[in-house]
Parts: sequence; C-alpha cells; structure tokens
Amino acid sequence: MKAEIIAVGSELLLGQISNTNARYISSQLAELGIDVYYHTVVGDNPARLVESIQIAENRADLIIFTGGLGPTKDDLTKEAISSHLGKRLVMDDHALFYIEDFFKRMNRVMTENNKKQALVLEGCTVLENKHGMAPGMLLSTDKHAYILLPGPPKEMEPMFQFEAKPLLQKLLHKETIIMSQVIRFYGIGEAELETKVQDLLEKQTNPTLAPLASDGEVTLRLTAKSATEDDAWQKIEELQAEILDRVGKYVYGYNNDSLASKLREILIDHSLTISAAESMTAGLFQSELAAVPGMGEALVGGMITYTEQIKVEQLGVDKQMIASKGVVSSECAEEMATRIKEKFGTHIGIGITGAAGPDGHGGQPPGTVWIGIALDHMAPVSYKLSLSGMRNTNRLRAVKFTIHYLIRLLREQKELKI
Repeated sequence: MKAEIIAVGSELLLGQISNTNARYISSQLAELGIDVYYHTVVGDNPARLVESIQIAENRADLIIFTGGLGPTKDDLTKEAISSHLGKRLVMDDHALFYIEDFFKRMNRVMTENNKKQALVLEGCTVLENKHGMAPGMLLSTDKHAYILLPGPPKEMEPMFQFEAKPLLQKLLHKETIIMSQVIRFYGIGEAELETKVQDLLEKQTNPTLAPLASDGEVTLRLTAKSATEDDAWQKIEELQAEILDRVGKYVYGYNNDSLASKLREILIDHSLTISAAESMTAGLFQSELAAVPGMGEALVGGMITYTEQIKVEQLGVDKQMIASKGVVSSECAEEMATRIKEKFGTHIGIGITGAAGPDGHGGQPPGTVWIGIALDHMAPVSYKLSLSGMRNTNRLRAVKFTIHYLIRLLREQKELKI
C-alpha cells in the first residue's frame, strides 16, 4: 500500500506552525509497512484541496488528511472531500452528544457552528476523539481509503494510534507481523555511525536498517517482518547484537528514551542525587532534567554562577585558580562541580562553563566548553567540547553532552559504592 499525507491549513504555508503531524504519521505507517512517497500541504481553499486530492489519488492508495475539521468557515476538509466523492455529510449523534456535554461541563454556551464538528461522511467509520471535539473518519472506496484526522497533535496522535491504526491493520489483511526497534546514540556523528555499519546497510533485506539524525543525536531503526512476533524480535535482536558490538559505547537508550529520561532511570535505580553549577548554560541543564517526570527524586537543586564574582563569592571557587587558569578551563569546571556537590550534599556535582558565542570568553574561542563532573569516592573529571553552532545551539548541545558523559561515567563506575 502506498500513502500520501495531506496537511490542510494556511497557517502551515505561512510558517506559523510546523507540520509535525506528517512526521508522526509517516513513522507510524512505516511500522505497518506502508510506504509514504509524498507529503502535501494545502491552504484553506476548497478548489486547491480538491486538486490536491485528485493528484494524490493518481499516486496513492491511502490518503490521510490532517486539519480542517473544526467549527469555523475555513475548516473545509470534509466538505471538500464530500463534494469530490459525492458523499453526503450526516450528523453523528454520538459526536454531537460529546460536544454538547463538553460545553455543559465547562459551563460555557455552545455556539451553533460547533455542531459542524459532528458532521461526518456518510458510510464512514467514525474515529472517536477522546482528546478534543471533532471526530475523525475512515472511508473506503473500491480504489482508495481516506482517513481524516484533526490538526492539533494532542488530538491527532492518540486518534491515529488507538483508532485509525488498528483499522488500517485490518484493512491491510496482514498476516505478517512487523516489529521495530529504535537504537539511540549520542557522541557519534551520523557519517561516522553510517561508516561503521555500512556493510549492514548495503546487505539489508529483513530486518531493514534506517539511520536518522536530529538535534545532535543519531538513531537506527531496525524493522523486521515475520509470521510471528517472536521470530520478528529474534531477527531484530541478532542484527542489534552486531550493531552493539561495533558502536555500543555510544548507545544511551531505545525507542522513546531521551538522554534526560535515561539519566533519571540510572539515578533513581541507584538512589543517586545530583546538583549543578551552571555558567554558560544558565540553568538549561537543570531545566532539561526537570522536564522529565519524577526527576525530583534525584535533582536536588543548583546555582547559576554566570559571573566570576558569583563563582567566587557564592559558590566558593578559588579566586587564585581562576586568575591563573581562567573561567573557561578544566580546573574551573571541576571545582564548580566539586563545590556545588559539597554545598548541596549530593552524590553528583556538575559544573558547566564555556564561551557560548558569538564572541570568545575567558581567553577561549567561541564554542569552547568545559564540563566538570564530581562523584563520591573519586577525583573530579572534566570534558572539553569545541562546538561550532549558534549561541543557543551550543548551549543546548553542551547540556546534552553533559548528560551523555555523565551516563557513560556512571556506567563505568559499577564498582563505585555511592
């Protein structure tokens, strides 16, 4: 089956929002073995939308729409499809009841145009919206299948996952099981990773292997097809073992893991607490950790020590050391980590100092970063980065590298009694 995704909304063309829906749906369709060859974005114009549908019908079996199901006049997706296919729009009583009940519970007056959201294509399978109001739809004809989904990702993603995806599996009449595993890497570039697994990429058949780079991270998606789930997983595990043998030291997690969530898992599993003294990142490291639910069990607190004066007077960094070594140095990063660890009484102390750019700092060129890590029962260690991105990109990368180095260090300290 070949699919095309049509995102509807002038706000997408104007650059006011990003088309994250197409990325999400494509990744989900890949797990079903459905190929996506085209992403289309069209504004709130019925004629151009119908034209886009006609083009898509010539090159895809499955056409998925996102957006344009709301209550306003510029929400035209189902009206355009209704006109194109000659299908009436009919009121879905269940959807209407849900919409009316929502307004009652919120103690708000429901305007008449909200009823428009409960209109569905005659003969379709209605997809329940448990996170919003407008229902989705799946309509099959002799030649094509059409899926209509709401635009907001918080509504679209669960609707696709729990309503549309099971129906698609039935529509495909698939007896073949398709399983996927994502391996997440940090500290290695996409080109280097690809070089190390080049022969595996060239000879791939089943399972397949697909690299992807984003936000300084690299992933490999392993996808296997088989008659049984156990056999599919066995194929994945065999290929995964070969990959880990080559580049396992760069792996930090799998599937939906993030660097911060993986660090939380390690900290909680070993009852470790952490604090941080941040200069160039100005609290970004702690913010990244705090974005993970449950991090409060490990993250005690920290300080933003942006100036030399604060480093000395509030954190307790030695003034003579700064005078001789500079604020952007391994010595300063290690002492920041040590002092914050002592001040907050944690098992781990982090010190981050550097020149984010565009100018240098402390006699060091822009992009120079020193990361200090202090652990119980061992001397502090430091890591140097030489980054070349824009200022805020460098700050975010410094945070991610800090988490990466900390995860790696903790994994190496299995015998450490902390």
